[in-house]
Amino acid sequence: MKLPRSNFYYKPKPQSPEQMEAEADLRDKIEAICLEYNRYGYRRVTHELRYRGCHLNHKKVLRIMRERDLLCRVKRKRGKTTDSKHHFPRYPNLMKEMVIDHLNQVWLSDITYIRIRTGFVYLAAILDAYSRKVIGYAVSTALDTSLTLEALEMAIARRQPCAGVIHHSDQGVQYASDYYVT
Repeated sequence: MKLPRSNFYYKPKPQSPEQMEAEADLRDKIEAICLEYNRYGYRRVTHELRYRGCHLNHKKVLRIMRERDLLCRVKRKRGKTTDSKHHFPRYPNLMKEMVIDHLNQVWLSDITYIRIRTGFVYLAAILDAYSRKVIGYAVSTALDTSLTLEALEMAIARRQPCAGVIHHSDQGVQYASDYYVT
């Protein structure tokens, strides 16, 4: 197992009642700070504890906050990819209760964003609903019709579908524009 021999002989030292009481008091202080400042992470909680006269390591604060599920969850700002408020016509959903049983019957398309160091890039993808394979895609820093059109052109070039393929999307402005529909 390639473990040091000392692991076999290690026995954790039992905590004394005073140490257990001090640990419980510390947990109570951390919980009180987290209730008072609900957006504080372990670094700010450590700083606040030091301000209040309790000097200890940030790693211990992190461990206690993790054990007590007191770490705040960071909500990332999501890029908006669908603009449903547009003047272009909307088309009915032809996929309701439809049984998909062969290739090139229904193509699904959507846009998502990918976070990179300098910001975001957008990915437009088209999937065949039967095989669930990506048949066309495009990546761009701009969220416009040319992104979706490039993915559609790739899908058409790869599959060369016959007439009657249903193209299903979220009907955002990129998919509903005259340039994309024609």
